[in-house]
Amino acid sequence: MLDYLLTEPPGAPVDSVTAAWAGHRAVAARFASPVDAAIAGGFAADRLGFAFLSGYQEALRALLPELPAEDAVAVSATEAGGAHPSAIRTVLTERDGAATINGTKTFTTLGSLARKLLVVASAGVADDGRNILRAALVETSAPGVAVTDLPAAPFAPEIPHATVTFTDAPATVLPGDGYTDFLKPFRTIEDVHVLAAALGWLVRVARESSWPRPVLQQLLALVAAVRGLDLDRPGSPGAHVALGGVFEEFGRVVDELAPLWRTADPVARDRWERDRPLFGTAGRVRAQRLATAWRAVGFDTESTD
Repeated sequence: MLDYLLTEPPGAPVDSVTAAWAGHRAVAARFASPVDAAIAGGFAADRLGFAFLSGYQEALRALLPELPAEDAVAVSATEAGGAHPSAIRTVLTERDGAATINGTKTFTTLGSLARKLLVVASAGVADDGRNILRAALVETSAPGVAVTDLPAAPFAPEIPHATVTFTDAPATVLPGDGYTDFLKPFRTIEDVHVLAAALGWLVRVARESSWPRPVLQQLLALVAAVRGLDLDRPGSPGAHVALGGVFEEFGRVVDELAPLWRTADPVARDRWERDRPLFGTAGRVRAQRLATAWRAVGFDTESTD
């Protein structure tokens, strides 16, 4: 992978998320691991939004290796009250060997591109009042599924978001708990793969802009760090602490790169300034997970500075 990033010709520009997805599939087919496919997909992308697409899709394949390579997939969890387990009101009903879903998801990233949705829904309430969550796969072309695009976001506007309404939509229920086995680990896996793809894209920018060799060294060191994270155990406290360190180093490197952007292609520079907020969208939740990880291994987070 590291040699690939230094020698592979960058991919050609594309003008739509559909073309970006086709390009990602062609590149990803060359790699066995989702994290490597994310890095290579990011390197092939001509903008950060399309790098995000690569990272997001490969995160889902890390979570569910059985997903078909040709189908774009999206997580559909967020509702009017958010994505916390207690806020899920969409209902999964199982009867006579069949499952259906009813409800509305207010914000599904890549919803209009996806052929399949990983839907987190409530299967009832436990005796202790806890919302029982299950995960299910739903085809977007299935009867009872209505996908409505939302206005473009101010950053990475090429990536579509949608509301999705389910009316007795047929579903394939996945084994396990919808939160602990799917939604919770996906947030960490997504962080890793989107960061991996962003690093691949920054290597592309560095090469196309003829940035100094020490910059490429720093970026490849971060790529190596991301590849070394324990993705087989996304709930591991140590993996979260290490990921926190990688994100901190990534932020430092991004700050150091600021003066070099004046030598980059103006279009790439303008997109970067527009799309940088993408990295902050999950920052608060990521910080909470990091604090929890430190506590889990016996460290007082207030004394680790």
